[in-house]
Amino acid sequence: MYADRYGRHGRINPGSAILALTINGAILGGLILFANPTFKKQIGTVLTIQAIPLDPVKPTPPPPPKPQPEPKIQPALRQPVDTSKSVIVTKIADPTPLPLPTFTPGPIDGTGTVGTATVEPVKPLPPVLTTPTIDPRYANLFQPVFPPDEQRAGRSGRVVVRVLVGVDGRVKDIARVSATSDSFYDVTRKRALDKWRFKPATRDSIPVEAWREVAVSFVLA
Repeated sequence: MYADRYGRHGRINPGSAILALTINGAILGGLILFANPTFKKQIGTVLTIQAIPLDPVKPTPPPPPKPQPEPKIQPALRQPVDTSKSVIVTKIADPTPLPLPTFTPGPIDGTGTVGTATVEPVKPLPPVLTTPTIDPRYANLFQPVFPPDEQRAGRSGRVVVRVLVGVDGRVKDIARVSATSDSFYDVTRKRALDKWRFKPATRDSIPVEAWREVAVSFVLA
């Protein structure tokens, strides 16, 4: 009985031995793994540096030059005027303006060129003149009074005179051209200076004095 009890305690359990070996092997393998530097795992991020080309720097333009001040011009010194000598001032009249020339082209020859040209002075146009005319508003006042002495004698007559008509239409002067008698001329002259009215003569539409000839007839009824 005692022999069986001691005999059972001297045996090794195979299951326990395998478990112990497995645990020890795992511990030993872990120690070896961590002890070997080749089995260490590197943890981290690898940085890659790349040079980035920058834009070329443009040169700064030089500042504009400052404006230079203009040099001051010294005024010319006036020479003193000698007042001891007398000075004679002569008035110069404006010259008469010359007429503008006109260009007259010459004949064209076979080469297409114009021949010689001649310059002719421009002739001024003659003024437009009008003679005095009888004002119709005073036409019934032109006939002079028949001279009494010529009427008693039973004579008719005719008078021709030249009258100077002013710009106002009145007769300023009278000249005898012909007359049947002095009596006929006298009454005609008095009537012309007192009653005759004309439209004055004009030169380029401007009233001017002018002479005019007038004939007056005396006829007995």
